[in-house]
Amino acid sequence: MPPTIPQVHALADQMLAIERAMRDAEFWHDEVPSPAAMASRTPFCADTLKFSEWLQFVFIPKMRALIEDNAALPGASAIAPLAEEALEERAGKQALVDELRRFDRLITGNESA
Repeated sequence: MPPTIPQVHALADQMLAIERAMRDAEFWHDEVPSPAAMASRTPFCADTLKFSEWLQFVFIPKMRALIEDNAALPGASAIAPLAEEALEERAGKQALVDELRRFDRLITGNESA
């Protein structure tokens, strides 16, 4: 089922907040990984990408495309717990995890727009 207009707006805003948190915590990457690295069949491209690279180059573009196409969204998300484990400790990490937690709640419908 396609998302509602308020959900689309909330998710679009949340994707911007995730990007901002990644930049603030210096998890944003300047170089795009190779096509081969991004083509990994391992969940989250864990064998070829850092988790932050996966967020930036796979997750964010895919979610933006779904939002822009008004396509059906995943029924559940649990990215925040994975981020807590996978991201290295640095200033701003918790802010990014918090933004990902908000995304998880928006996807599952546990947080209104």
